[in-house]
Amino acid sequence: MSIEGRSDAKAGGRIRLGMVGGGEGAFIGAVHRIASRIDDQYELVAGALSSTADKARRSGHALGLAPDRVYDDFAAMAKAEAARPDGIEAVSIVTPNHVHAPAAIAFLEAGIHVICDKPLTVSLAEAKRMQAAVAKSGRIFALTHNYTGYPLVRCMRAMVKAGELGELRLVQAEYPQDWLSGPTEATGNKQAEWRVDPARAGGGGSLGDIGTHAFNLADYVTGLEVAELCADLTTFVAGRRLDDNAQILLRYANGARGALWVSQVAAGNENSLKLRVYGTKGGLAWAQENPNELRWSPLGEATRIVTRAGPGSGAAAARVTRTPGGHPEGYLEGFANIYAEAALAIKAARDGKKPPPECEFPTIVDGVKGVAFVEAAVKSSKANAVWVKIET
Repeated sequence: MSIEGRSDAKAGGRIRLGMVGGGEGAFIGAVHRIASRIDDQYELVAGALSSTADKARRSGHALGLAPDRVYDDFAAMAKAEAARPDGIEAVSIVTPNHVHAPAAIAFLEAGIHVICDKPLTVSLAEAKRMQAAVAKSGRIFALTHNYTGYPLVRCMRAMVKAGELGELRLVQAEYPQDWLSGPTEATGNKQAEWRVDPARAGGGGSLGDIGTHAFNLADYVTGLEVAELCADLTTFVAGRRLDDNAQILLRYANGARGALWVSQVAAGNENSLKLRVYGTKGGLAWAQENPNELRWSPLGEATRIVTRAGPGSGAAAARVTRTPGGHPEGYLEGFANIYAEAALAIKAARDGKKPPPECEFPTIVDGVKGVAFVEAAVKSSKANAVWVKIET
């Protein structure tokens, strides 16, 4: 179905949004709903909120959805909503990883834009099928690597593109947590339970869950292509079926070198995503737990602290900044920026137009890259940490 061929009963108004997953007891669904509302660009009107019918209906009722727009499964939802003159224009997919591909493809084939949680899916073959479905549909596909929505991450990217760091030499990314330091999945923790199940999470544990975030952040800021990697994946908790720690060396196509460490068994770390980038003219350092400050070290000069709304953060940061300096912005606002950017693209598509050039959000291409990274790292580790090329 072409963009021009889909009727829109609310042109110019809020985007009619549906959601798959994210019902009662699900953390990330609430995050997506909050993010979609921050800029008043979306209205949640339909959902298949759980794979359990009773839970789906209870969740829909709690969210104030009309009973006839609460569905038992995503396939029925895609078919019914596509047939309505007031049907959803976009859907958020916030399920465990193994549902991403079938759900996304169903909605794309129904002519509905997709906003999908990361990682893209559980295998590279499936990621490619999703990419083909996006291309065939002509619809918008946004992947919620939310850290790319942080203002100072946008600032870093702009500085790199402007050549302020010179030729890039070193990239250091890390993302340690400690919440899986014990057998958390055996305690009834829903979020832990599916993340350590290969059938639902894919081939990577900590690697797929947070390693894809670290990889995407480095990719977004530097614009460098990873040519090959050498990975050592470890499972420290007895009986766990997927990795809970990963240490990876990276070789970039331009000759730069990198290292990426992710862990969910690093005691004392809550959500310690960090990125450091060094070039011939200087270096940048940013930490997610202190996201409103960026360390900029021009070679031979004193290190400078660039703040989110202060001098030096630039137009790219200002464009996605909501509050005055001294008022912290972070996780929810970063998510909201991805939703806001996707809204620009979806509203442009209503008129058969392209979004403005400054509109940026992770796409299907970024998702495929992330899955290719996971598969290459798993392959390397299984072969005793040999160098493996990443499929591009």
